[in-house]
Amino acid sequence: MKPLRSYLYAPGSESELVRKVFHAGADAVILDLEDAVPESEKARARALVAKRLREVEKEGSAPVFVRINHLGSAHWRDDIAAVAGASLAGVRVPKAESLADMCRLNDALSDRERILGLGIGSIAVVATLESARGLVALESLASAPRLAGFAFGAADYCADIAADPAEEPALLFALSRLVAVSRSRRLAPPIASVFIRLDDDAALRSDTERHKRLGFFGRSAIHPRQVPVIHAAFRPTPGEVSEAEGIVEAFERAGGAGRAAVHSGRGFVDLAVVRRARALLALRDLSGEDRP
Repeated sequence: MKPLRSYLYAPGSESELVRKVFHAGADAVILDLEDAVPESEKARARALVAKRLREVEKEGSAPVFVRINHLGSAHWRDDIAAVAGASLAGVRVPKAESLADMCRLNDALSDRERILGLGIGSIAVVATLESARGLVALESLASAPRLAGFAFGAADYCADIAADPAEEPALLFALSRLVAVSRSRRLAPPIASVFIRLDDDAALRSDTERHKRLGFFGRSAIHPRQVPVIHAAFRPTPGEVSEAEGIVEAFERAGGAGRAAVHSGRGFVDLAVVRRARALLALRDLSGEDRP
């Protein structure tokens, strides 16, 4: 799955927001059929989202994901039947806890892809970790078919383990485990949770930068004003870019001379250091900005 910095939510039952969310500058859009939609509005939201996806297919847009209802609910199969199509980049699975459920989801998506003439596996799955049970099952979940990566739901996870979301150490084990398991299975880096304090851009940026340092990439957002702050947090500074370019250049010169590592003004440079430098340069390129 292509690295994306921001995933902006819109409630599937709000027609105006479902339209406007595509013009907010986010790297990807998530149309929500789960928590943001009351039980009485599920069918109407499903129809509204399906209609918007058909329009998007003609218009072209940022990648579109749909957060379907929990795989233990009575709604998720109807969600898949309604929204699967060529314009759907993937589905967000809330409260992922069971590999068996993830396999049933894969079967349902494959059936729809066959009916619609799409390539099998063309619709990606992003599983959201939101419970202790999901954390315990993480390695099993990571083996699910068509899984592109994980997202984190901090509020639900903290509620489940009876922890204060403001206490960072309460989240550190789950966040680090998400990064390690994702990396070990060659999945995309996990996606950071939404940040609910809409009036605190400084805290949003600081928290996003902390997630980036832990190994996350990308963040879910609940308001358009958060999008540029998230993008800025993932953008390397000119100093970081300059240092990374120097590291890669020094290493490539050393390699050309038959050496695997080199001492430079930046210290000892070996393959691990170079990997990190190249990843930072790739992140610079993702921003679409001119090189400094």
